[in-house]
Amino acid sequence: MGGDFGEYKMQLLDTRGANPKLKKTGNAAPFRYAGLSLFPDAELCPGSKAAGCMDTCLAEQGRGRFDNVRAARLRKADFLRSDRAAFLDQLHRELSNFEKLCERTGERGAVRLNVLSDVRWETLGIPQAHPALLFIDYTKRVSRLGKTPDNYRLIFSYSGRPQYRNQNRRAFQTDAPVAVVFRGGLPRMFSGRPVIDGDRDDIANAFATGQIVGLTPKGSARRDRTGFVIDNPDIIGCAS
Repeated sequence: MGGDFGEYKMQLLDTRGANPKLKKTGNAAPFRYAGLSLFPDAELCPGSKAAGCMDTCLAEQGRGRFDNVRAARLRKADFLRSDRAAFLDQLHRELSNFEKLCERTGERGAVRLNVLSDVRWETLGIPQAHPALLFIDYTKRVSRLGKTPDNYRLIFSYSGRPQYRNQNRRAFQTDAPVAVVFRGGLPRMFSGRPVIDGDRDDIANAFATGQIVGLTPKGSARRDRTGFVIDNPDIIGCAS
């Protein structure tokens, strides 16, 4: 699936389908997963600084701590910046090949193009060109909500930081799923919405209309005190 563009010879998509969250949903057909991991910065993930999640980003957790993994993610991000047309051309080809693979295996393709970033792929025509694929992403850009095609489902990423309050307010004015990272377990309700366990199935999360996708902190996020991770209000209520 990889392309050959000089120094940027690499495969963009991880199509190994190793993510157990996207193996199956309540739908009839199982899903096969593909993801694009671009190393995030203020340009590729513009809401991360205000949200307070840059310091605890998953890009620096797990395999992201290995030099070769970090370098590959940086090269992909540099490829997008340096030659967007060539990058998008290769991405389209890899997605088309992924579609054919899913057809052969009888699975439906589920794609996360923003595993670590927050790029407006809908403005670049990516999901529109591949209607047979289901695209899923988390976003901190509230302006994206309600503006993606039917095969591109977004989950808004909440932050408890004061400077993020307006983004949260606008997100709650929509019926988009809202992901919240809770310290101390998951509450039953949050801001008037029921909370589901978001660590089980990202596809189910994407269809959790009007609900809170409750997540537990991972890696260094367990020590977060920026406001991105918030305390379980049920525990606070019991202690008061």
